[in-house]
Amino acid sequence: MAIQSPYLFSAAMDVEPSREGLFNEVYDNEHVPLLLAVPGVISVARFKREELTMIIGGERRTIVVDAEPRYNALYELESPGVLTNQAWAKTVDAGRWAGEVRPYTRNRRHVLYRRIS
Repeated sequence: MAIQSPYLFSAAMDVEPSREGLFNEVYDNEHVPLLLAVPGVISVARFKREELTMIIGGERRTIVVDAEPRYNALYELESPGVLTNQAWAKTVDAGRWAGEVRPYTRNRRHVLYRRIS
């Protein structure tokens, strides 16, 4: 499936190992479904970093990016305004995420991309 939305928002982070099970359960079963109900959020997909080995310039290389977060959620958005509207503001703090999960995350990176082709 090709990405068709005009904006892609990335929320990447690490989580304390002792909270990893709770992190994944809450993210998948509460946080993502709640955010999908926010007007302007088109889709969400979660990813876990893997080791990257590839051929580049005719040479096999293992690429290591220092301090790259282990987890990443990619949100397809209609506009950047989605991230500042009241529905988003209310929803990002809903459920167990704000009190039971977010305090145990670290190395958080939030990036917004605009589709150019």
